[in-house]
Amino acid sequence: MTILLPGNRARYKFPSPSFGVFLSLQALDVLTTMIGLRAGAAEANEFVSRTMQWGPVTGLAISKVFALILLAAALRFRRQRVVIVLNYWLAAVVTWNLLMISLLLVRVLHH
Repeated sequence: MTILLPGNRARYKFPSPSFGVFLSLQALDVLTTMIGLRAGAAEANEFVSRTMQWGPVTGLAISKVFALILLAAALRFRRQRVVIVLNYWLAAVVTWNLLMISLLLVRVLHH
């Protein structure tokens, strides 16, 4: 993070790579979730699971709208660290999705 010193106040400049990472991880989450659902996995997130009653694409779209609202709120209130923490969380979610896909594939290949 870059610290800017305009006058006597210290400010943090939003780390631009974090925004791109956030959007990339959101896309990877959608992709891995769709692959996992197609392979037979169930959605673990209760909120997303409930929104999927209208279909998986609609449910994921609703959850991503909320993610973008959270991103906008973090940017608006200059809570840059929230985006960084969300990126770590999303990376863990995508890793979990990939693990579940791998386990489903192993199970299919062994039967």
